[in-house]
Amino acid sequence: MTVSAVAIYASELKRVQKLGIESADIARATGAARATVNAWIRATRRPAAEHRERLMELVAVVDRLSEVMDDDQIALWLQKPLPALKDARPLDAIARGRYRDVSRVVAELENDSFA
Repeated sequence: MTVSAVAIYASELKRVQKLGIESADIARATGAARATVNAWIRATRRPAAEHRERLMELVAVVDRLSEVMDDDQIALWLQKPLPALKDARPLDAIARGRYRDVSRVVAELENDSFA
């Protein structure tokens, strides 16, 4: 039995939410309306192409952060202005298409955790 794409996105979003990332934060990072994000979470809509890329970037960052910090710190880190991002918040940087910049900061955290 195959799982629909709608259900797969909903599952990813529910996993991200369990780490304290609210639908408003997901909306901020993806550029989607909050009601739209809630529909994704309820599995009544699939993210449109213009939002999928940012959504998957957010999920990738969250997955990597969960390897280097406590789960209860991830949402805070995503909302905090970071000097390494020229005082931008990671959520806003992802929203502006700066995933690679956020990824570099996460890579530094990953390297520090293995030092």
